[in-house]
Amino acid sequence: MDDMNRSCRDFTAVLASGEPTPGGGGAAALCGAVGAALCGMVASLTTGRKRYEAVETEIQQLLKRTNALQGELLEQAAADAEGFLPLRRAYGIPKDDPARKSVMQRAAETACAAPLRIMELCADALAAAGRLADIGSRLAVSDAGCAAAILKGALEAASLNVLVNTKTMTDRAAAQRLNERCFVLLERGAEGERIFRAVREQLT
Repeated sequence: MDDMNRSCRDFTAVLASGEPTPGGGGAAALCGAVGAALCGMVASLTTGRKRYEAVETEIQQLLKRTNALQGELLEQAAADAEGFLPLRRAYGIPKDDPARKSVMQRAAETACAAPLRIMELCADALAAAGRLADIGSRLAVSDAGCAAAILKGALEAASLNVLVNTKTMTDRAAAQRLNERCFVLLERGAEGERIFRAVREQLT
């Protein structure tokens, strides 16, 4: 079943089962989509309000952007499952097969693509959450903080799905390149903590 069209109840039921997919990457994508949707909520509650007319154009841009990010993250839930299939098949190759290492290498690289993309999308959504926490409706500032907390967690969760695959690679130079991309995105994800703390200070 297409992960994008499952109900939350169905998705989490399969997630909790012994099925190989969805897994951590798909869960990270879904959580990221929830975080992006919260950003959209803050923007929707801000747009059209006289008090915020000075930032109306930017709010509209943020609304459009976060809606797009929400959709892209949902798509990545399915992409992550598809990206895992070659690796799953590769694990079935006999260990004495001389082709196994090269097949495993390619499959592991393929399996890294979706989680890296999930990280990128979450980082972009985090930037939007930070801006919305600054200029969005004060009535929804807690939602901007929630978005930041969720997006940071989703980004970090996706990173583990990169690292678990690069750890298996025999081409260590390729693994290092992917790890470096992952670490750069983790640094962007750290912005979520700053946003969360800033919002918490406004509420206490």
